[in-house]
Amino acid sequence: VRDCIQKTLTEWSSKIGRDLNQETLEVLECTVAQAIEKINPEERDELKVSAKLFIVGSNSSSIRDAVDLACSALGVAQLDSVIIVPPPVEDGTNLSLEYLQPYWKELENLVQTKKIVAIGTSDLDKTLLEQLYLWAQVKPSSNQVNLASCCVMPPDLTAFAKECDIQLLTHNDPKELLCEASFQEVLQESIQNMKANEWIPLWLLRYSVIVKSRGIIKSKGYIIQAKRNAS
Repeated sequence: VRDCIQKTLTEWSSKIGRDLNQETLEVLECTVAQAIEKINPEERDELKVSAKLFIVGSNSSSIRDAVDLACSALGVAQLDSVIIVPPPVEDGTNLSLEYLQPYWKELENLVQTKKIVAIGTSDLDKTLLEQLYLWAQVKPSSNQVNLASCCVMPPDLTAFAKECDIQLLTHNDPKELLCEASFQEVLQESIQNMKANEWIPLWLLRYSVIVKSRGIIKSKGYIIQAKRNAS
């Protein structure tokens, strides 16, 4: 992720040049056009567009921004699936249904407005997945399990997922894919005269476009949004 961000920022800033010296900049849209391949509408039915959304800040409304930006960047009206990773809980605090609810409600709204087809979760144990399933209006279609936490799927989780038709997937993402300090560091390295400590990442979305009939990845990438907290 660091490499992707650094390469994009370095290439983008080299084209923009001196404009970055303005301290009044509030919004920076850092895009390398040739790096993003828009989907041909004629091919849309043959492709599956999926995303995993890592929320860094605590604002659940970031989810709509992330989905809208992903759809716009890829030239599609909706994403086929989105897996949500809410912000890490504080040390000594366990992940709870109450913590997940605002994020899940935002995902449900996007399903109801047809911006997303299916929604999923990551790293929920059987108890929490069952609580979410019973509470939610739009049920989770999948749950990712970290390979580092278990070599074999827990039997109780497997049984519940099978009973409720929830797909269990595996992943090896770290708990925190991009922290604030790491983002500011790569920002400082990539762009001159940038007050990196004023910029805070809000979310990171990783997307992949898969050819359904062949199961191969046609394209993949990251989209990130950060805000400037200028004093």
